[in-house]
Amino acid sequence: MITDKEFTLRLIRQLTQALEKLILDKPEESLMQKELDFDTLMRDIFKMNFTEIASMSKEEMINLVNERQERDRKDYYEMLGNLFYFNSRHDQNKDFQDKAKTFYEMYLQTSGIFALPVINRINELKKALE
Repeated sequence: MITDKEFTLRLIRQLTQALEKLILDKPEESLMQKELDFDTLMRDIFKMNFTEIASMSKEEMINLVNERQERDRKDYYEMLGNLFYFNSRHDQNKDFQDKAKTFYEMYLQTSGIFALPVINRINELKKALE
């Protein structure tokens, strides 16, 4: 039987993978048909919609993630980094760019993974924020 925590982690990983494909401009047909509903996914994951999440400060979001189990935090940070990166590409929102950079950096710190695509995105975001 799947617990709420396991279900939420599965949602986070699915959203992370879907966003990766969109960021790389390689969306699957099924993903295109579904059209990601960020509000519904955010409600399922955080119990609030994307607008509410986006209006929070980075510190508030980090505190929200820190309420989760330590081993799961890297998944949250990667998902938040992808979410804000993807959304910042459409409207060049500086706040979203800054949040994406922060969450990608938190992802690298918590995961201990050397992820060149993430490092490249951080560098791209740093240039955009200058």
